[in-house]
Amino acid sequence: MQPKINDIVFDFCGVLLDWRPDLALRGEYPQGVIDMFFDPDDPWGFDYYDQLCDAGWSEREILLDYEKHHGPAVAWVFRVYFDHFERAFHGLIPGMGDLLRDLDAAGVGVWGLTNFTKASVDEVLRRFSELAFLHDVIISAEERLIKPDPRIYQLALRRFGLDAERTVFVDDRIRNVEAARHCGIHGIEFVDARQLRHDLQKIGLSL
Repeated sequence: MQPKINDIVFDFCGVLLDWRPDLALRGEYPQGVIDMFFDPDDPWGFDYYDQLCDAGWSEREILLDYEKHHGPAVAWVFRVYFDHFERAFHGLIPGMGDLLRDLDAAGVGVWGLTNFTKASVDEVLRRFSELAFLHDVIISAEERLIKPDPRIYQLALRRFGLDAERTVFVDDRIRNVEAARHCGIHGIEFVDARQLRHDLQKIGLSL
């Protein structure tokens, strides 16, 4: 018999939070500049430095290193992005606020484990009241550990006082889900709130 699920640990971006980083620059630059800044094929582009932010690099460290590869004019675009980062938080993923509320009402513990910065987590916790259902959040930049490093899942289990066999981890990236499974945690790949609710019901949660 499968152990009863007592707790669910949620990723933020793409699961709880609709994060659209291009919105931070909307209205500040022409679309061509924005497309260049977020070019996924640039090995020294936004995606690379966003991971370094999540790993604990400071804004100053990011800007200095970015300027080495792109020059001061383009580095200024990154500065503007940092100045307006809060614009990127478009809202909660549809249905996820209701699901958090229902899980809390059912006595299920809900937690956060995110590759993000403290400033970003503080901002979304302030802005979106439904996230107050989260008992605690582990932030990669604060721990200098990022998913899918198994140590960050083990840290979550210890700090939150969770039993891996009775815990579900939800993420929209399969490699992060698989890493949780390797740590003995039930992993669910997120598609949308409706599918997640269905998946949770299949493992015994009444929602």
